[in-house]
Amino acid sequence: MPVYLLVIYLLHPVLFGIAVIGAVLLFALAVTNELATRKPLKAANEQNVRALRKTAAAARNAEVIEAMGMMPGITQRWLGDNERALQQQMLASRRAGIILAASKLSRLILQVAMLGTGAYLVIHYELTPGGMIAGSINLSRALQPVEQAIGTWKSLLAARSAYTRLKTFMTQAQERPSDMALPAPNGQLSVEKAVFTPPGGEKSVLKGVSFALEAGESLAIIGPSAAGKSTLARLIVGAWRPSHGAVRLDGADVYAWERVDFGRYVGYLPQDVELFDGTIEDNIARLDEPDPATVVAAAQQAGVHQMILRLPDGYRTRIGEGGAMLSGGQRQRIGLARALYGSPRLIVLDEPNASLDSEGEEDLLRAMAMLKSAGATVVLIAHRPSMVVQVDKVLYLRDGLIEMFGPRDEVLPQLTRPVPVMKAKTGS
Repeated sequence: MPVYLLVIYLLHPVLFGIAVIGAVLLFALAVTNELATRKPLKAANEQNVRALRKTAAAARNAEVIEAMGMMPGITQRWLGDNERALQQQMLASRRAGIILAASKLSRLILQVAMLGTGAYLVIHYELTPGGMIAGSINLSRALQPVEQAIGTWKSLLAARSAYTRLKTFMTQAQERPSDMALPAPNGQLSVEKAVFTPPGGEKSVLKGVSFALEAGESLAIIGPSAAGKSTLARLIVGAWRPSHGAVRLDGADVYAWERVDFGRYVGYLPQDVELFDGTIEDNIARLDEPDPATVVAAAQQAGVHQMILRLPDGYRTRIGEGGAMLSGGQRQRIGLARALYGSPRLIVLDEPNASLDSEGEEDLLRAMAMLKSAGATVVLIAHRPSMVVQVDKVLYLRDGLIEMFGPRDEVLPQLTRPVPVMKAKTGS
């Protein structure tokens, strides 16, 4: 645009003045377009994102929705979000259309003004007829980018909104330090005054939790709901970073440990087991190049080997996205085999028996006994007393604070001690 304006100036300063007035006018329309469409387009994008999230949530809970007849309600909520998004988009489109029409009209008026002024200058011998035509053509070329920007402003705003969301997300995400690979750990675990406050939250979920386990010891973390047990599990495996304090394995900060190297020594079974599209073999091998002998050993240790053999293609059976071809108990047992793959030195199991029947729970207890005999450090989060009988220590967590911690035989009797009943005094 500046190049074309310079050429017009060389033709005649008066024509240059008209071109500058036109450029300023179109820039003003572009700014008006920005101010008029920014708010409705932002609202439309937010509504679209909200509708997509509800669709994803519905897909994950399709069975619940179908079983309890919730589809009309789900559909109505989605339609409401979609309708609000369309209304905002239509509002922005109407405003942008009016401004685009005004810009085209302004451009035509400027073309007429340029030709009329050029003709006047030609009559007074200040410009040649060729210069008049050249001025009109250069004006068209100079103003065309501005007019195109007005027409595509909706896309520009959408891109800027997406960039802003990504920038906000990346700013909130914690940068993980990159440490070098370390030797294989023995399994000595220590949690040092760990405090965790969710990003953007005000209340701490964990409030100065501290304990230590020697290599080969097992610990059961128990407590009421929302006590911070799963949060503590995520800190132990280095998925989250403490707001204050540290979690160390053999003295090294688990969050700073190089992740691929750290993963070779750690097994983790989260409360909500997520499997990946592929074969059972791929999932047990953690999506790495599978070693058949190690895969079978992990499956046998988890008590899932015979169940896998009964599937149509055995270990090569494809389980679909999220393990859709398997039951909840089967997914949990394969998730346990994945956690045990490669004989890790630290194993963290978050409610590993939540979807297991009595047979699956017996297999889990046998797996824990084998881990104990192999000298692995085990951290177990459990509610059922049957899962606590094999551990060495028990930690009772309430409201993010440790109320009791010590050997199992010392802590459990205190938790099961009956509360004395106060008898009412009778008057004389």
